[in-house]
Amino acid sequence: MLRLNKDEHLPPRSRVATIGMFDGVHLGHATLIAALRSQAREAGLRSLVITFDRHPQCVLAASGLKMLQTLDDRIAALEAQQPDELLVLEFNKELAGTGTRDFMELLARRYGVATLIVGYNHRFGHNAPRTFDQYVALGQEVGITVIKAPEYLGQYAPVSSTIVRGLIAAGKVTDAMHCMGRPYCLRGHVVHGFHNGRGIGFPTANVGHTDPTVILPHNGAYAVLVHVDGQCLQGMVNVGVRPTLYNGPQLSIEVNIFDFDTDIYGRDISLEFIGFLRLEFKMGSIDELRRQLTADRDKSRKILTEYLSRT
Repeated sequence: MLRLNKDEHLPPRSRVATIGMFDGVHLGHATLIAALRSQAREAGLRSLVITFDRHPQCVLAASGLKMLQTLDDRIAALEAQQPDELLVLEFNKELAGTGTRDFMELLARRYGVATLIVGYNHRFGHNAPRTFDQYVALGQEVGITVIKAPEYLGQYAPVSSTIVRGLIAAGKVTDAMHCMGRPYCLRGHVVHGFHNGRGIGFPTANVGHTDPTVILPHNGAYAVLVHVDGQCLQGMVNVGVRPTLYNGPQLSIEVNIFDFDTDIYGRDISLEFIGFLRLEFKMGSIDELRRQLTADRDKSRKILTEYLSRT
């Protein structure tokens, strides 16, 4: 995949394009990009995905919207869908004020778009048209053929970035994984924590420096695949405030990596959330906590073994 510069001037009528935020790059997006590639191949043109560096809500409404991915992760996930080219536009107030016709004219004049595949129920441009036929008419005015993308009708339809965000926020990481076609992933660095886990037989790596714009799963315990130092390991993570071993209200992300006792302080780490174990709650004693963690570990091993046997 070739990443284009926003200042590119491409040959006229040389691209079949689609446009969107593509947060999470879920199965609906995959369906759209597959249609894009097919259409481009039939026309003998290059397939171009156009996206934005930030969500429009973050510019238009100073929204605190949490995303499913960083821009770098979104780019990597889009690359996995194998379009020929990717263009990332800066979404600022100037672009936000650009009408749909003017924006489509820019696509035709600067980026050589001959055909635009519009995502199912997707709208774009200032005061965006409400019907697909209106997009078709505007496209005819500027020399772009507008095609409606097929709707994703798979087992987990309907799917949207909003739906997936809601699933993650509710702790329904398995449902989110089915919608995305892969596990939800959280990245960070291993930092010093309170070192409580080792004393009860469950040492943890404290995951810090996560991107503040990315959504966190609901407070609770989860079965995870852990990627660190080039290894894929099994583990369980707690997202929350550790109410039994309370060290203050600050949220922490603490992962117990199974059969692993290497010092990874300061290393990059990523967690793939495979299954929900339980909500976080305060237990009556350290012994009760130890028994619960043992049960969590057993359940995690079962969930992860079943998942890995299918992949």
